[in-house]
Amino acid sequence: MARAVTQQRKAVNTLVAWAIGVLIFFPILWTILTSFKTEAQAIADPPLFLFFDWTLENYSVVQERSDYMRFLWNSVIIAGCSTLLGIVIAVPAAWSMAFVPSKRTKDILLWMLSTKMLPAVGVLYPIYLLFIQFKLLDTRIGLVLVLMLINLPIIVWMLYTYFKEIPGEILEAARMDGATLRDEILYVLTPMALPGIASTVLLNVILAWNEAFWTLNLTAAKAGPLTAFIASYSSPEGLFYAKLSAASTMAIAPILILGWFSQKQLVRGLTFGAVK
Repeated sequence: MARAVTQQRKAVNTLVAWAIGVLIFFPILWTILTSFKTEAQAIADPPLFLFFDWTLENYSVVQERSDYMRFLWNSVIIAGCSTLLGIVIAVPAAWSMAFVPSKRTKDILLWMLSTKMLPAVGVLYPIYLLFIQFKLLDTRIGLVLVLMLINLPIIVWMLYTYFKEIPGEILEAARMDGATLRDEILYVLTPMALPGIASTVLLNVILAWNEAFWTLNLTAAKAGPLTAFIASYSSPEGLFYAKLSAASTMAIAPILILGWFSQKQLVRGLTFGAVK
């Protein structure tokens, strides 16, 4: 009896998980399908799901109208460099908070997290003025710095959580064997927390890749990433849904592929330390 109840519960949980998964993925699927429609089919009422005349015209128009590879390269550089810089800063910070805590450590962590609750538009004007003053407007360096700073609290929090799961005695043993602080972080702590660091890197890349507010307000033509590439298909004449969907599909395809191939590492990192 108990076994039958357990199996029913697993079946229900599986169905609920699939339902949630389909619900979350459906907007992405609809965007991909719309990208293969004509503009007339994209706004048809009732909507056309699978039975329509498939076409690659939108992708051809998008490639001819925009330099997709330039936007893609900007996204790769901005997301990659902001993540790398954030990790370099966050690892020592998380180490000190996890293994050399002070009375104010929790307060500092809460303060860092509270900065994520601040509306971005509230600090846009001063940051915009600073960018003009230091000639960072429409530059990759400027976006790297901004995205690193806005995601740094999340990086520090995640690494702090992972580092807290590592026994401090291991680091003490390394010190007794003559390890310097640099050796302790690079050769002892980092390898042990590698799953957690990997998941933090993946999450930060996704956040930086999808960031639209700062990229649209601080870039124009030179340093625009794929979010600016998508926004360029909204014009005063109206929205071209099919072409916009094609541009969106081209923009999200790299990060979807990355997430698909790294899902095991991401799940492993997010559950790192959950079971002792």
